[in-house]
Amino acid sequence: MLLQSIKLENFRQFKNEQIDFSTDWERNVTIIIGENGTGKTTFAQAFFWCLYGETDFTDKSLLNKLVGTDLLPNQEAVVKVILRLNHGRTDYTITREQVYKKSYKNTLTSNNTVLNVAYRQEDGQLVYLKPLLCEAEVKKILPRELSKYFFFDGERIEKMSKEVQSGRKSSEFAEAVKGLLGLNSIISAINHLNPRSKYGVIGSYEESYDSKSDTNIQRYTKEIADFQVQIDDIQSRLDEIDDEIAKATTRKEDLSEKIKQYAEGERLQTEKEKLIGKLNAAKRSKATATSTLLKDFNSNMPAFFAKSTIKGALEVLSKEDFLGKDIPEMHSKTIEYLLSRGTCICGTHLDEGSVPYNKVKELIEYLPPQSIGVSVGQFVKDSRIRVKDDVDVLTNLQQMCALLSEQDDNILELIDDIKAIESKLGGGDIHSKVKALFQEQQLCDKAIRDLTNEMKNKNEQLGALKTKRERRITERAELSLRDDANKKIEIYKAYAQSIYDDLITIYQKSETVIRIKLQETINEIFKSIYAGSMSLSIDEKYNISVYVDDYDGDVETSTAQSISVIFAFITGIIKLARDNQVSEDNDKSMLTSEPYPLVMDAPLSTFDKRRIKTVCEALPRIAEQVIIFIKDTDGDLAEENLGVKVGCRHRFDKLNEFETKLM
Repeated sequence: MLLQSIKLENFRQFKNEQIDFSTDWERNVTIIIGENGTGKTTFAQAFFWCLYGETDFTDKSLLNKLVGTDLLPNQEAVVKVILRLNHGRTDYTITREQVYKKSYKNTLTSNNTVLNVAYRQEDGQLVYLKPLLCEAEVKKILPRELSKYFFFDGERIEKMSKEVQSGRKSSEFAEAVKGLLGLNSIISAINHLNPRSKYGVIGSYEESYDSKSDTNIQRYTKEIADFQVQIDDIQSRLDEIDDEIAKATTRKEDLSEKIKQYAEGERLQTEKEKLIGKLNAAKRSKATATSTLLKDFNSNMPAFFAKSTIKGALEVLSKEDFLGKDIPEMHSKTIEYLLSRGTCICGTHLDEGSVPYNKVKELIEYLPPQSIGVSVGQFVKDSRIRVKDDVDVLTNLQQMCALLSEQDDNILELIDDIKAIESKLGGGDIHSKVKALFQEQQLCDKAIRDLTNEMKNKNEQLGALKTKRERRITERAELSLRDDANKKIEIYKAYAQSIYDDLITIYQKSETVIRIKLQETINEIFKSIYAGSMSLSIDEKYNISVYVDDYDGDVETSTAQSISVIFAFITGIIKLARDNQVSEDNDKSMLTSEPYPLVMDAPLSTFDKRRIKTVCEALPRIAEQVIIFIKDTDGDLAEENLGVKVGCRHRFDKLNEFETKLM
């Protein structure tokens, strides 16, 4: 299958744009580069819509917004995607369109989509299929359930990697492998002959026995049919049991993982409680330090602020001489008395304004209630003591503030740690959640035990019924050989059974060979993408396991490794499908398949630069055709690594929020 071109008309932000894809076998890569939001995903979704009428858009309206706005009431516009491709040496044109109409209330309505499929005959004439046959033809070209292996994005790769390794999609992968690698023809033949189906060839012979020659033939045939019904019912129930055990086991494993997470939660809860204790202690310590700081401030700050004044006073006093200027035991009231009397004790007249008057009056300044000399001396003595004994209040204050700052930082850090733990815990009562998980896990254990016991009983019943059935078949065969008509039925049935058994053997051998070859191919690709000692194994149910060489047991993979696993799985299927094409000298092979392209939306965003290089080198070699929608930041790197394999290049030019054109 080769994609030739895709054209979008009024599809989302593309009014009338077409991309032609490289179909050159040597330069088989097409790159479409654009910034985020330019429409890479839209173009990728257009493939799905054209083929299957489905998209993943949240906004289900596909009509270009500008076109829809310009419509007048009762006017119509058509959304159309035209996909041209080659499949099985036939050129197809697949068209899907949808009509949108604006009502008089200015609202848009749409009709159901219409699918048209046309193919070109060898003479060049274009033939249109009848509408009822179009869906079937698309399914023949590429079934919807298989399309996700060829049209995918980085997010889908990551999701599929988890599904593959969990085993949840193993049956789906098994069907994909069988279909893509050409086993369906054998499966169809086996189903056609299936003795368990009354509509199969062998089953129809069971209804053809003639009981006229012996009534026991009719009775044995009925008993055989009844036994077969019971066997089928038991076998069906065994399949259900197997599936239920697998689901219960998977659920139990999921619960174990959740319990581990909650066990981590319990650890985090304990850690949170310790941090809360530290936080409370830090707050108490801060409160104590704050109280001490305030107490010291109240006690020492007056002395601290007075210190400078005292030093200034001492400096002033040191420059003054009070020696001999005061009279011991003389009080200022004595001087005031002498001045008022006007005569000194020595008899000198103290006339106001005279020199003797002024000299006596000056003594008042040096004769307080206490002698000035004594007062100054005491003041100097006390001041020197205060200055000498004063603690370094400023240094203490700075140290206390620094301590408080450290405690604030510690408190904020503890609060941040507690919030981080709370975000991980997500709230709720962890203990009750863990208890509920344990209870559900116990229910899973009980279900597995009950189902295992039921399986054992059913297998015993199955064995007994098969023995009875085989006995009746033998007895009926002995009676049938006595009648020519019934003898022919026995012979025909034996031939059909032999063919059926041979086909089963061929299928099992072919499936085993393909599965082993797929495992080898996947490992080859995986190791080229993710260098290391890890390898992949695929069991009979197509569960994929990762293991390290020389190590017995599965290995838990990183995100990059998991993505590499699914990438290797998908590309491995494509490589086998491509290698399994029918060649001119092998056109009689029963195992035939069609190679398919890889259409990828942002596939490299999940890889680092080194693996981008190995992926880019592997893609053109593995797939028949590679189409990559890629963001501009990865574009140059992709082109650099893809090199000469790039046959077509396109780039998106975003005109506005509602229209993008191709450059």
